[in-house]
Amino acid sequence: MLIMGLTGGIATGKSTVAQMFVDLGAHLVDTDRLARQAVAPGSPAFDEIVAAFGPGVLDARGDLDRRGLREKVFGDETARARLNAIVHPRVAELVQAELKRLETLDPGGVALIDVPLLYETNWQGRYQAVVLVYAPAEAQVARLMARDGVNRASAQAALKAQMDIEEKRAKAQFVVDNSGGLAETHKQVKAVWSQLRALAETDSSRKLTDPN
Repeated sequence: MLIMGLTGGIATGKSTVAQMFVDLGAHLVDTDRLARQAVAPGSPAFDEIVAAFGPGVLDARGDLDRRGLREKVFGDETARARLNAIVHPRVAELVQAELKRLETLDPGGVALIDVPLLYETNWQGRYQAVVLVYAPAEAQVARLMARDGVNRASAQAALKAQMDIEEKRAKAQFVVDNSGGLAETHKQVKAVWSQLRALAETDSSRKLTDPN
């Protein structure tokens, strides 16, 4: 099975592109969904987070307030590293379990591991190559303002909390430019998918290093 990382930047349209790949036959492993599973009430990670950050990270129902927790560690590198040390190993275990299941079902298939902060967390080495969903920074700002109803300063601050999209583009082996219309994006997705299928059918065990 060919195992690829899928990432992007905030408001680049990664979810839309991911669905296009799924429609073409890709297996999608959503790390955000697995992260929610990893920190569910009663899990070891849930208990460790509450012990580390206090009951203030819980909502009125006693569930983890993930948004509040993200805001709590935003800009605090020590707190963020502490949270990541709790969550990331659990998510990695769940990803491996899901990949093992998928490989049994479709050994010649293509798995896309959706990791929003793939480069920021230095996870790119876990995959044979990376597909980046790209949109220029100004488009990200405009989309974020429209989507979340925030002002320009807030949108720009959100972008600065992630690695610059141009730096990600330089690192990725495959790029889908989602700055235009959906038809153009879908055309690019199909082109990348053809390349991934060809790789899966040949030597999917090697690691790809040549950008684009």
